[in-house]
Amino acid sequence: MELYLRAFKIGQRVEVWARNRGQGRYQLLRRYAIAATSGKLGPKLRSGDGQVPEGCYRIDRYNPNSLYHLSLGLDYPNAFDRARGEQDPGGDIFIHGSNVTIGCLPITDTCIEELYVLAVEARAAGQADIPVHIFPFELNATDLEARWHSPHHAFWQTLAPVYRYFEQHHTLPPTDAAGAYVVR
Repeated sequence: MELYLRAFKIGQRVEVWARNRGQGRYQLLRRYAIAATSGKLGPKLRSGDGQVPEGCYRIDRYNPNSLYHLSLGLDYPNAFDRARGEQDPGGDIFIHGSNVTIGCLPITDTCIEELYVLAVEARAAGQADIPVHIFPFELNATDLEARWHSPHHAFWQTLAPVYRYFEQHHTLPPTDAAGAYVVR
């Protein structure tokens, strides 16, 4: 089994998509409600801003002893986040249990138990990287146009090709040698 996760701030959900390892299209396996939110639309820029990041990440830590029951750590800040040049972009962003947050994605203890097991099983089956994409909302043309006045509009347009590619193909775009998505 191979997993892909995507989350939406508007709609407050984490979606779990799965497929047979390296084969075909992903199928929606589960949807989990985000149990609490913090911040607003737009990317995380600095430590302590309470923002949930927006962008393309990977699970890089499995914490069975989390203060929030169980947690899956994201590789925030990644190279793209650091390229924005903020002095202290923060860190320690997790999908976790409980129903509190100051920048993470809590999905309740019951839901994180299920997701944690799925992630551990995928890792045990050979999936070294589980991608996690966090979007402000569905980045289709209509929803982007409705928010053209936002100071984050240009940033969201950089994420939109990845969103659209998955919507069209139900698979992730190819990556270059550095691991960045290549969408034409």
